[in-house]
Order: sequence, then structure tokens, then C-alpha cells
Amino acid sequence: MILTSENIILIGSLLLFISVIAGKTSYRFGVPTLLLFLTIGMLAGSDGILGISFDNPKIAQFIGVVALNFILFSGGLDTNWKEVKPILNQGLILSSLGVFLTAILLGSFVYFVTDFTIYESMLLGSIVSSTDAAAVFSILRSKSLALKSNLRPTLELESGSNDPTAYVLTIACLTLVINQDQGFTSVIPLFLTQMLLGGIAGFAFGKLSKLIINNIKLDFDGLYPVLVIALMFITYSATDFIGGNGFLAIYICAVFLGNQELIHKKTILRMYDGLAWLMQIVLFLTLGLLVFPSEIVPFIGIGIMISLFLILVARPVSVFLSLIPFKMHINRRLYISWVGLRGAVPIVFATFPLLAGIDKADAIFNIVFFISVTSVLVQGTTLGVVAKWLNMALPEKEKTLSETDQIILDLPKTSLQEITIKPGFGAIDRRIVDLNFPQSAFIVMIKRGDEYIRPGGSSVLKENDTLMVLADDYEEFELVNQSLKAIPKIEPSVF
Repeated sequence: MILTSENIILIGSLLLFISVIAGKTSYRFGVPTLLLFLTIGMLAGSDGILGISFDNPKIAQFIGVVALNFILFSGGLDTNWKEVKPILNQGLILSSLGVFLTAILLGSFVYFVTDFTIYESMLLGSIVSSTDAAAVFSILRSKSLALKSNLRPTLELESGSNDPTAYVLTIACLTLVINQDQGFTSVIPLFLTQMLLGGIAGFAFGKLSKLIINNIKLDFDGLYPVLVIALMFITYSATDFIGGNGFLAIYICAVFLGNQELIHKKTILRMYDGLAWLMQIVLFLTLGLLVFPSEIVPFIGIGIMISLFLILVARPVSVFLSLIPFKMHINRRLYISWVGLRGAVPIVFATFPLLAGIDKADAIFNIVFFISVTSVLVQGTTLGVVAKWLNMALPEKEKTLSETDQIILDLPKTSLQEITIKPGFGAIDRRIVDLNFPQSAFIVMIKRGDEYIRPGGSSVLKENDTLMVLADDYEEFELVNQSLKAIPKIEPSVF
């Protein structure tokens, strides 16, 4: 079947519908939803039931980059800085040194078991060197899996921040494959420039985005999520334009924004949660369509060898070496090693050699695809079992939701108080978003005379307003009162 402008919407919507329905029941059978999305794409592809002809790595790569923007940005928004801060060093070491070591170890193994050149081997190792954000976010955030000892923040921080390292290593090794006369040291400036500019740009765009979101004063509330999408793409493209790493920039930008007071923040979080799932489905469907299963068969043998080495040797060794400076129980190290999920990101990166037209491009793509599928199938289906074996899973009664989950799901707090805005309070004529309001407390309703107002970040408080506030304890209510009484600092608006 040939995709045309007449049938692409119908076929696409049907595949999307099937994916959503399949994902609803997949965990009953212990199968990760992302693997089902990929399978549906393969069944619809050239070698599948529908026989849809799709063989355009350039379009697949573009879809992949756009989807990764949404997935990484959503993951960043959901990252709680209070949870991440204690394990920040561990996560950053894993996402940098850990990725580099994985690429070196796997690349060396590929060089000894195949006829690849050393640079081609290192290219393959670099492509699959990072854990996949889409796979890790979706599986770890399922309600059936709760981990102890700050494990989830560590794994999510690593998966959200290590794609930039793998991307730079992939581009660097691809450059060496194309230009055989260059040495490995020639790509070091590229790596440092990409990471440094990406980090600086991400933080700068985060600060700028907060200023714009809270001061632009749009007439329609529904435009705020659209504004955030625009800021996300500006962050990525502008960072890439100046030579920085766009993936790192949008993740840092999102982490910053996710831990700030923003107008309509709840709406933005909900929208990005849905968009991230949409992009995961679209990404895996597209990559499934791009693959010809019949072409993978000749690489199953070597694919199994490389995949087993990655899962059982390269990933664990890189994790243990990277975490040497930290005091950590061996079971925790083992579990971090096991959550080395490879998914869509390596497949997207594998399209770069295809577009560059190098000799081993097809072989690299098919091997990478096989590695990603086996990783999600083997590791993704056993995360809960392994967590119990290693005593890393929380008992059922101790499972709790993060603060972000509470915001999204509107869970009630333990107590409700009415607080009146008295004359002289600093909160008078100020927007809620401009108050230094505790993030763990919520204004659920504003009573103004005989009128009840549903609050939002842009809601302006007036003298004698009565606020209905939800919070957990007395100390939080004290912080609420302090923030309402505090005299504001005058800051000029940028719009």
C-alpha cells in the first residue's frame, strides 16, 4: 500500500487507535506498551499485513527528533528538583562517563566479533550507548512499579540527560568513519562545545521562558500550552544553531520550568503528559514502518551476541566503574545496571549512518533495531521482578505518589483552612503565580463577597478575599501566611 494525502490520515488514525487500545491491556500480560507500538508499525509495514511502503530515513529521523523534543521536555517538567538534588552527581556521572564507557566497551566487542572497522564499531557502540528516555519514563512511571532509595529519580535523570552524550558520540564517530584520516582527538572540541553550550543555553532559555510565560498576559488560557511548545522548539533549534546540544538544552530548560511557579502550570503538565504519549506512539509506529523484518533475520545471530554483551557486560561494568566514588549498596548498582533500556532513541540515531550513506549503514541499522527490541522485551518486562529480587521495590502499602503526580491527579491534602487577605497583606493586587507560595500547598477556591472564583496562576488577589487552602501540616500553613503577608519586590514586566 502506498501512502497518499488521501489515505494517510485514515491509516494514521487507525494505527493510533489500535496502539492506544493495545497499550491499555498490554501490562496485563507484562508486555511494555512501547514494544506493542513498534510491533503494530512493523505489522503495518512493507513486510506486514497492510504492506504500507515507507522507506524514507530522512522523514523518520525528522519525526524522531520532533518526538524526542516532546518526550525529553515532558520528562524534564516532571522532574522534581528536591528528589533529584541528592542524587544529582550520580545521575550526571551515569549520563556522561557511563555512556562513554558503554560505547567503548561495546564498540571494542563489536570490533572483535565482526568485520567492522574500529570506527564503525565505535559508531555502533555510540548509537546504543544511552538508556532510552521514552522507555524508562513510561515503564518506571507505571503504577505497578515503585522503587526505594531514590532509585526512580536517579534512573529518570540518567535517561533524560544521557541522550545528548550519545548523540554527540554518534556524530563524532560518524565523522571519523567518513573522514578516515582524522584522529579521535579531533572530535573532542566538538563534544565539549556541544555539551557546554547546550547546558548554558538550556538554563538561559529556562529563565527566559519563565519570564515570558508569567508576563505575556495572553487573552485565552488555551494559548499558554501552545506558547510553551513554541518556546521548547525555539530552545532546541536556537541551541543547535549556535553549535550546542539541543537535546540537553530542552531537558535542562524543562527541569527548570517544572520546578518554578508558572501560570496554568497544571494545564501545561497535563498537556505535555498526553503529548509525550502521543509522540512515543508516533515515534515507535514510524520506526516500525521503516523496518523490514525480513532484512533483520540475517543479523539475528550477531544481534543476540551484541545484545547479551550490552545487557550483561557493557552496561553493568560501565555502571559499576562510574559509581565507584559513591557509597552504594551492590543491589542498587545491580538494579541501575539492569534498567539499561534501549528503545527508540538508538533507532533514530541509527538513521544518521543511513543518510550519510556509509558502507555498513544497513547492517548497523538492523543490528541496532534488534538490540532495542530485545532490550525492551527482556529488561522492560522484568523490571518489577528484578526489583523484588534485589529488594529494591517498595512494599505495596508504602507506595506513594510524587508531588508532581499529586498536582496532576488533584489528590486532596490532609487539611483545609480558610485564610482571609487582610488590609496590609502584600498579596493584595498580586497574581498567585507571583507569590512565593509553597509548592506543596494549593488554593482550591477564592471567595470574594458572594462570588466563588476558581483560582489560576494569573488570578489577582484582592483585599478581604477568603482563600480555601489545602496543605499537609501546620508548618505549611505558616509558610502560606508568610507568603501572603510578604511585601512584594517591584520587578518590571517584559511585556
